[in-house]
Amino acid sequence: MADDLPDGVLIRRVAQGDEAAFVGLYRRHSPAIYGVLRRLVGADQAAATDLLQDTWIRAAPRLASFRGEAQFRTWLIGIAINCAREWRRVGRREQARTLVEDRVSAPNVHGTDVERVLAGLPLAFREILVLHDIEGYTHDEIARLLRVEPGTSKSRLSRAREMFRRRWMRPAGVQHD
Repeated sequence: MADDLPDGVLIRRVAQGDEAAFVGLYRRHSPAIYGVLRRLVGADQAAATDLLQDTWIRAAPRLASFRGEAQFRTWLIGIAINCAREWRRVGRREQARTLVEDRVSAPNVHGTDVERVLAGLPLAFREILVLHDIEGYTHDEIARLLRVEPGTSKSRLSRAREMFRRRWMRPAGVQHD
């Protein structure tokens, strides 16, 4: 079982394409990395979760070149810190609080209201909002899922958020953008 093996063995197995070994590493180290990220980003759980995924996305292709000069968890935390620094630098703390997330989590808003507005969006915009703002996928993951460039994912998200805002704020019954 992967849980019983040392990191070095799992890393070698991951380099050979063993998905179970990757899952073992992920399960073993994600709680600690998430804890560090939560402390770095404050109470923003969604950002910490996104940054955890960004950390693994950046680490995965580099696992084969991990030389063991530091403990594996230390190496991962270094990647996580760099992700958090980048997040802060580009101002994602404010951007992560999208209207969609606020409306979904607001206690006085029914999920059906959000669903109604989402259902009215063109499919490309609805997909990006759901994948990024609700499900928490990164732009790189979305690009792979939707077979588009990460830049396309980012621009669609911006347009989708604006379209959602306009439709959300519109009085009931008004249908034009």
